[in-house]
Amino acid sequence: RSMSQSLHNFFFGSFDPQGTITVDKLPGGLWPQAISLRIFGFHTWAVVLPQIVFGVLTVLVLYRAVRRLAGPLAGLVAATVITVTPVTVALNRGNVADSVLVLLTVLAADAASAALTTGRLRSLVLAGVWIGLGFQAKMGQAWLIAPALALAYVIAAPASLRVRLTHLGLAGAVTVVVSLSWMTVVTLVPADQRPYIDGSTNNSVYSMVFDYNGIARLGGGTLFGTPPTPTPFLVQAEEESNSNQVAKVSPSWHRLLSGLVGRDYGWLLPAALIAAFAVLAERRGRDRRDPMRAGVVLWGTWLIVLFGLFSGGTRLNSYYTAALVPAVAALCGAGAATFLRHRQRMGARGLLALAVAACTGYGVYLLEGGADVPGWLVPAALVIAVGGGLAALLLPRIRGDAGSSALALAGVLACMLPLSAVTGALMITRDFNPFTAPYQPGAKAEAAAFDVDSALLEAQQEVKRLADRYRTPIPFAIDSSQLAGPYVFASGEEVLPIGGFKGGVPEPTVGQLEADVTSGRLRAILVPTVPVSEDPRVVWVRDHCALTNHSALSGGIELGFYDCGDPARA
Repeated sequence: RSMSQSLHNFFFGSFDPQGTITVDKLPGGLWPQAISLRIFGFHTWAVVLPQIVFGVLTVLVLYRAVRRLAGPLAGLVAATVITVTPVTVALNRGNVADSVLVLLTVLAADAASAALTTGRLRSLVLAGVWIGLGFQAKMGQAWLIAPALALAYVIAAPASLRVRLTHLGLAGAVTVVVSLSWMTVVTLVPADQRPYIDGSTNNSVYSMVFDYNGIARLGGGTLFGTPPTPTPFLVQAEEESNSNQVAKVSPSWHRLLSGLVGRDYGWLLPAALIAAFAVLAERRGRDRRDPMRAGVVLWGTWLIVLFGLFSGGTRLNSYYTAALVPAVAALCGAGAATFLRHRQRMGARGLLALAVAACTGYGVYLLEGGADVPGWLVPAALVIAVGGGLAALLLPRIRGDAGSSALALAGVLACMLPLSAVTGALMITRDFNPFTAPYQPGAKAEAAAFDVDSALLEAQQEVKRLADRYRTPIPFAIDSSQLAGPYVFASGEEVLPIGGFKGGVPEPTVGQLEADVTSGRLRAILVPTVPVSEDPRVVWVRDHCALTNHSALSGGIELGFYDCGDPARA
């Protein structure tokens, strides 16, 4: 909402209307939403509209990308799988940047698929442009697919090895240039002419991207500066909160294979692995340019790289796993096309029946420990799986043209989908969001209890009350962008965030805060009283302003409302 108010805020990704600090990410993923608000005005549907468009386009582009290497049947299966996977359903109901990231990375895979079949440099360069734009949306995560595209191209493209490597070098250079373009421009702008860069303690966009949102997420050191330390009350609030349970799942090799995280995306993972094995077995000994095998290399490497990094990263949000789904869907599609070609062979039919049984069995395993699982779901899925397995074994008896066989295969493949499809539908009917995992304990109650309209109305009224009471340009300041966000979102007015998203950024300084109070721009400040913060700005507020009342939050956390008087009139 702040970015939609001015071109300055839009370009720099300003968090607040007066542009004192940025969001703690690159703004590319928010630009489409800001444009939507600028065109249609401030409505919740206008915020979500771009995500819906991105979700639909992702399905269409994935179909085209998979069809290039594995045929139309494979494309249709892949499009169906990504449509019904719960995490992609939830993702496009929110406003996180991963919706556009997934679209841009699938566009990159589509361009790379065209390049490895034709050898055209411009297609490979286009893939680099898409990855670079993906970097603008979600930073380094967009780069994670580059090894998969490069490996497939160097193996299968129709050119000499030297030409292939040269093409990859040029495409890689384009990727880096597009990726770093905005960051470089912002770095060249004098600090007093732009907002402070959140996520850094040295006002560096490179530190925000590569340290705070990069190495720190993998548990590493720093390259460009020290990331901010979260304020104590936010640390306590996150530890005691139940709203984002996925973030509390510890790193491990099986992190993505069970429980909350597995329910997000993993329903058809067994089918994807069986399909990859089947395709590689069928295509062994083929020419290196074989497109079907190249596709499995591309999507299989994509899955392996992301799986490894998400398993070991220090923090994982539920919606991150959406980046795995295009690979899972594409592998399932390639397997379906392979099974159709070899439906007369007992080995192929056996693998297809195994895929049906494995997906259903794994899905039942994923449901263990889940909350509010419909009682009929498991029995129905088991009955359908038995029917699907038997149908897979009987495929050769089907008489008729290839279309009849394809239709019969589609029926068998549909027997793998009930658990995923029903879970995706429940994500909608239960009003879950991208941060919520399917069947997450307590999630249904939270979703039902939160009334968006009343919450926004209360926030609007609070901003208006304080603005009318003190008649200051800034109605109030509050510790951290996390607490300021709902008020800015609801009112569109300046609510000064102290310390950025995690509260540890040195913006505003103590001197700036004191100057705002002295000049009469600011009077009311909300800062934590429990737990006690030793942030110099909070200490200054406690020492120079009058505590008028407390506001209790969950988990024993309290905010104090301080009236800093009116020194300008004193």
